[in-house]
Amino acid sequence: MSETFYTEDHEWVVVEYDDVVTVGITDYAQEQLGDIVFVELPEIESELSQGDEACVVESVKAAGEVKAPVSGVVIEVNEDLNETPEIINDDPIGRGWFYKIKMSDSTELENLMSETSYQQLVASLS
Repeated sequence: MSETFYTEDHEWVVVEYDDVVTVGITDYAQEQLGDIVFVELPEIESELSQGDEACVVESVKAAGEVKAPVSGVVIEVNEDLNETPEIINDDPIGRGWFYKIKMSDSTELENLMSETSYQQLVASLS
């Protein structure tokens, strides 16, 4: 069973298998950005530390960075976003995922929020 974690910067992390996680942005984040028109994905095999800039997302309203929620090596990116970045607006927690990373330190997940904590954060922002 996969487990989902969240960051204060509105990224989500789903633990898949063998210290591999999938990363994307939350529904709240994509709503704040508006219509997404471009995504710059990380390079496969790039090493990221927790908090590093991993991706850039551009919308009709603004540009923003997606930070690495955990440290590790990027092992896969969602190539579909190169041609159709608007997938993120339609399905940010599903087909709109950004990249997969093999974690170098799974204890970093302890620094992230549970879904309940994240929902409380979002509620406090409205």
